[in-house]
Amino acid sequence: MPRIKISLNSNSHVHKSLIGLLLFGLFSCTVFAQELPPIVPYSPKLYNAGNQNWMIDQDAQKRLFFANNEGLLEFTGASWNLYPSPNETIIRSVKVIDGLIYTGCYMEFGYWKREATGILKYHSLSAPIRKYLLDDEQFWNILQYQDFVLFQSLSRIYIYQKSTRKFKIIAPKEQILKAFNTGSNLYYQTATGNLYEIENAKSKLISNDPKIKTNKIVRIEKKGEALVILTQLNGFLTLYQGKVFASNFPVNALLQASSVYSSQHLRNGGSVIGTVSDGIFILNPDYSVQFHITQALGLSNNTALSLFEDHDKNVWVGLDNGINCINLQSPVKSYSDRSGLLGTVYTSELYQGILYVGTNQGLFCKKWNSGESFRFVAGTKGQVWNLFAYGGSLFCGHDSGTFLIKDAVAIPIFSQSGTWKFAAVPNNPNLLLQGNYYGLSVLEKTNTGWRFRNKISKFDYSSKNFELAEGNQIYVSHEYKGIFRLEVDPALTKSVNVFTYDQPKKGKNAGLIKYQNQIYYASKNGIYKLNPQTKRFVRDPFFSQILDKDEYTSGKLIVDKTNKLWMFTKNYIHYFTVGKLSNKLEFNFIPISATLTNSMLGYENVTQISPSSYLIGTTDGYYTLNIDDLSFSNHPVAITYVSNYKQNEREQFVSVTDEGSFSHDQNNLMFSFAVPEFNKYINAEYQFALQGFQDNWSKWSSKSATAFKNLEPGTYTFMVRAKIANSRPVNVARYKFTILKPWYATNLALIIYLILGIYLGFFIHKKYKRYYQNQREKLIEENNLLLEIKELENEQQLMKLRNEQLAKDVDNKSKELAVSTLTLIQKNELLALIKEDLNKTSAGDATRGVKNVISKISKNISEDDNWNVFKEAFDSADKDFLKKIKQAHPALTPNDLRLCAYLRLNLSSKEIAPLLNISVRSVEIKRYRLRKKMDLPHEQGLVEYILSI
Repeated sequence: MPRIKISLNSNSHVHKSLIGLLLFGLFSCTVFAQELPPIVPYSPKLYNAGNQNWMIDQDAQKRLFFANNEGLLEFTGASWNLYPSPNETIIRSVKVIDGLIYTGCYMEFGYWKREATGILKYHSLSAPIRKYLLDDEQFWNILQYQDFVLFQSLSRIYIYQKSTRKFKIIAPKEQILKAFNTGSNLYYQTATGNLYEIENAKSKLISNDPKIKTNKIVRIEKKGEALVILTQLNGFLTLYQGKVFASNFPVNALLQASSVYSSQHLRNGGSVIGTVSDGIFILNPDYSVQFHITQALGLSNNTALSLFEDHDKNVWVGLDNGINCINLQSPVKSYSDRSGLLGTVYTSELYQGILYVGTNQGLFCKKWNSGESFRFVAGTKGQVWNLFAYGGSLFCGHDSGTFLIKDAVAIPIFSQSGTWKFAAVPNNPNLLLQGNYYGLSVLEKTNTGWRFRNKISKFDYSSKNFELAEGNQIYVSHEYKGIFRLEVDPALTKSVNVFTYDQPKKGKNAGLIKYQNQIYYASKNGIYKLNPQTKRFVRDPFFSQILDKDEYTSGKLIVDKTNKLWMFTKNYIHYFTVGKLSNKLEFNFIPISATLTNSMLGYENVTQISPSSYLIGTTDGYYTLNIDDLSFSNHPVAITYVSNYKQNEREQFVSVTDEGSFSHDQNNLMFSFAVPEFNKYINAEYQFALQGFQDNWSKWSSKSATAFKNLEPGTYTFMVRAKIANSRPVNVARYKFTILKPWYATNLALIIYLILGIYLGFFIHKKYKRYYQNQREKLIEENNLLLEIKELENEQQLMKLRNEQLAKDVDNKSKELAVSTLTLIQKNELLALIKEDLNKTSAGDATRGVKNVISKISKNISEDDNWNVFKEAFDSADKDFLKKIKQAHPALTPNDLRLCAYLRLNLSSKEIAPLLNISVRSVEIKRYRLRKKMDLPHEQGLVEYILSI
């Protein structure tokens, strides 16, 4: 497949419209200076190919083909596609025959055939006869005649019969300048100037007249029995009955001053002629010049290498630097001031057969519908704001004041400030109200003519937009202060009252107009109508719907001579007319955007110059349009290319005729579509939907391509439709395709997954069954272990209870021991008292019985006996204490151990003294000595230490 570059140009109509409307006018003093049809330029940068285009043709689907320096160039109306030539040489000729695109280049000719993908593939016809080709041969022309295709080089004509696929060769002795097809006859001219006719694949001399021999023929046209011959340097000649005559066509004088290179007969009987350095001439059927268009008038280049009239009667010009399309059938014509002498047109008026245009540089005029140049009206240098025809006079509102225009002469009648606007005073045709830079003033018609009468006092604000209402009321719209209502005296001399509206809000480029006896105010917030009873402005839903649907650019409202109301938005020019059978307003729109009108925002102007023709000022001239000729026929939309691509890989084109099938990773698709419309200065708009993904139609857009990424597996249908202006779509183009599931999501894979799932389920069930069996056994074992642990815990709890009971028993015994000890202490104390009392009895008085009592008492209070009894009880209550303390302190004596035992019972020194039968002081001394023996630190208490053992 040949290399192909596809340049999607979704805004091609925008570019062609914008630049065409800007460039198809001219300020010129030549006889041909006039309003011109739109010229649509396509630069090499736009179509991304070579500068020069040598031949042009069109197929049945209205796609254009250009023999370009870089290869075969195709234009679908939305995208440019370049197919490099098979041997990387310049393609010199192209001809579409029965759906095949034949081309000729250096040492090669053949045809291109469209594949199912929409891509053209080249097939060589010259390869089988390569040995018959002359060295360095180029094929400059291709002609069709019945079943034959003729490939013409500068040396030979190769005749290819399509049915037999055989060649015949015409090889004259002289070089061939050019071959021609008049429909019924084939001709060619040699380098010597002789003219030959081809009959039965042989050459027949037709004329060797000196007039022909000395002129290179550009085109031959058959007119009855005569041949009309267009020459390079001598205009038209006529060959009749073997004789050559100089034609007396009006264009001959002009053509003789130019070097003609190309020509094309037009279906209306006229023709278009291309020159080397003087642009193109478009001729009427009588060979008079309709248009002479040069680079100064809008062509991209003055050298026209090729010409072609398409199916819609547009003229295509293959230039030395680019391609132009001239919309001959367009109802729009333009006058562009490329010199800068005219400037921006702010107002215009067709008055007494003279067209006046007021610009930022003054007032200019010319005879209407003539080719003469504009003349400057002396004395009007500077900004012209308004032209107003009234009462047989033409008034000019100027930055310097007010002028009366008579016979293209400006007569000043007011110069106190600039004048914006004029308005007639109801019921008084001799008065005019004018809005000035500083308030309002009155002009009066007297016996000697119009004069300034007075300024309306007590109102000094700029009055660019104002309207008169009933009751001597004047409404003024100020861009920065809002709306004023003035109540003036009946004589229009002073303002009695001025009321300032707080609603609606002031707005940039706001407008005020009186239409059908109603006053309307337009701003970016909507269009408001004045309620005559409340004198308040209320938003009008009927008119405001325009701004709700399309973006606001200007609130300028204009009423023309036939009571049409005009306004401008971003994408349209709107006008309202009164219904033919009712007073209901009818809404109309012209799909020309603000960028194309190229008007000064806030100063748009529309002038009716005939019942159906209007002049609209622009920043560099004006254009005219005939609303009766505005028709927007639609064309079928076609899907031109479908491509898919994987991530980070080059896109691949697929068949646009067959149903598509793509793998799951080819789920990124791009669709290109086009409407073959070339002669409109508006955009073709497209709407698409993807059933199965996005069922709703998209918004209308001028983009001619769209892409969908990461589509899920499934079946989809891409649909696209198109419209031009307000026409309805002709058709819906469809492309059905399927995104296949990945191998792991196919039906076979699902069956395998099901089998594997069943097996896996069985396996898992078996594993879980075994697992739960092991778990149950483990749980039983754990429960048994828990029971054993529970039994041990119970035994431990029981032992703890027993220990606690033993501890209680020990405590009880300790208490008993303490009670016994206390009892013993008390007994010993009592016996000691008794003994003491008995000892006090004199010895002499003592009887033997008393002595026996004393002896028994001494025996009962014996320390050893008491200690032994106490020791047994203490060992029983506090087992191993004495043993432990003896081991810890081997140096302790029995008395020390006894003292430790008493201290263990937490007895005080006073309580221990009777037990040891010593004084309390002695007990303290014993305790001190005991600390010494135990070697206790000073900060540790003796009793505290003994209790801790």
